Amino acid sequence: MVDPPAPDGRTPKQRMLAGELYLADDPELAADAQRARVLEARFNGADPGDAATRRAALEELLGAVGEGTEIRPPFRCDYGSNIRIGARCFANTGLVALDVAPITIGDHVQIGPDVQLLTPTHPLDPALRRAGWEAAEPIVIGDNVWLGGGAIVLPGVTIGENTVIGAGAVVSRDMPANVVAVGNPARVIRHL
Repeated sequence: MVDPPAPDGRTPKQRMLAGELYLADDPELAADAQRARVLEARFNGADPGDAATRRAALEELLGAVGEGTEIRPPFRCDYGSNIRIGARCFANTGLVALDVAPITIGDHVQIGPDVQLLTPTHPLDPALRRAGWEAAEPIVIGDNVWLGGGAIVLPGVTIGENTVIGAGAVVSRDMPANVVAVGNPARVIRHL
């Protein structure tokens, strides 16, 4: 078994949010994840005509959600509390936002169906992986970004304002503001 990090007074959640190695089955993190499952189920299971119940569940689940923002179910996350989404955003069905590290989404962001925002990483060292160690890197989506359907944003990526990410693109590195990027890996094909 691999030795855990030396005790430093920080909680597993603090280490996780700092991008350091942590164990996902830690009791504190497991309780936070269970809370998210309950709220996620409430959001996803709400009557389609009951926008108030869905909004209340979303506000309780997420770290912050701006005015006029709509996320269509189903929606999946790890903890929810590490997601901050701005005002007047729209996320179509099937958004997966694995918020082991913070996910910050600006205002007026459009997210197509089946988009994945993935902050978790895993060690390359097989012994560390086998022992259950994980880490994460934050994702930042700027204002007025459009993520096309099926796009995948990988750990540690920042996407600049007004940028368009094409359907099915895999964004593995930062994207500047005011561009169109497509492909796997995503590459800039046009400046706006």
